[in-house]
Amino acid sequence: MAHPSKRLPNNVPGDFYVDSTCINCDTCRQYAPETFEDDGEFSFVRSQPATDSSRRKAFQALLACPTASIGTIGHNDTRTVIGDFPMPVADDVFACGFNSPKSYGGHSYFIRHAEGNWLVDSPRFMPHLVKRFEELGGLRRIFLTHRDDVAEAAAYARHFGAERIIHQAERSAQPDAETFFEDTDPIPFGDDFLVIPTPGHTTGHSVLLYRGKFLFSGDHLWWSRDKQGLSASPDFCWYSFDEQLKSLAKLKDFTFEWVLPGHGEAKHLPEAEMRASLDAMLKRFGVLPSAGF
Repeated sequence: MAHPSKRLPNNVPGDFYVDSTCINCDTCRQYAPETFEDDGEFSFVRSQPATDSSRRKAFQALLACPTASIGTIGHNDTRTVIGDFPMPVADDVFACGFNSPKSYGGHSYFIRHAEGNWLVDSPRFMPHLVKRFEELGGLRRIFLTHRDDVAEAAAYARHFGAERIIHQAERSAQPDAETFFEDTDPIPFGDDFLVIPTPGHTTGHSVLLYRGKFLFSGDHLWWSRDKQGLSASPDFCWYSFDEQLKSLAKLKDFTFEWVLPGHGEAKHLPEAEMRASLDAMLKRFGVLPSAGF
């Protein structure tokens, strides 16, 4: 829990603050970019929220923060704002919030589906989320993109009797998972879900495409605020960036309008613009565009 005695000196005066336990995972800046900023080592409060909307976003960031590094010295609205989670993204897709320190603040997502709900990667195991998932019909499957972001998946699987799905090469992270796959080709789960192996960030990294619209991209692909385009990074690649580039190029065979990453910023664009951004990113890395997507 954040403590005023650890308050970072570059926080502007006022109610909200970030303390020195911050791991600079970017979560707070994604939820409330008008309030939080990056100094290169930590996040900090650059501007105190001045409206009801910005204050609510700041409390959402506080709840999502994986290390509880955000605090307030005034009225605490968390009991009200906690009801925002899981937070609607679009259609029947939700952001879970309550990011886990076990996945360095990675995002996770909930998909409400008539044939059984899915969890993509895992948040902290929170009574509030358990209750909300129960109200929304429970969990049938938990798709894990790779070893880094499994967090509390086992606890959710036990509680809901859910099937965990993860690549065989990532088995060490969930050795008792219910379903492992080794395929290199895409694997359909019913009509709406397609698991796409994307080795590179880790050996068995995979992404999930939902209804040809939502790409849950793990640590494979994200939106960059700085570049204002899709991005990937050789600096945060634990297996082979050459393989990751090949996997990124494979995404040209698919259509999607949303990129929902574990780390980095989510983005929605019309299909043609998303295609152009993917091509632009591949060109930056020296991968020539080709027919398809």
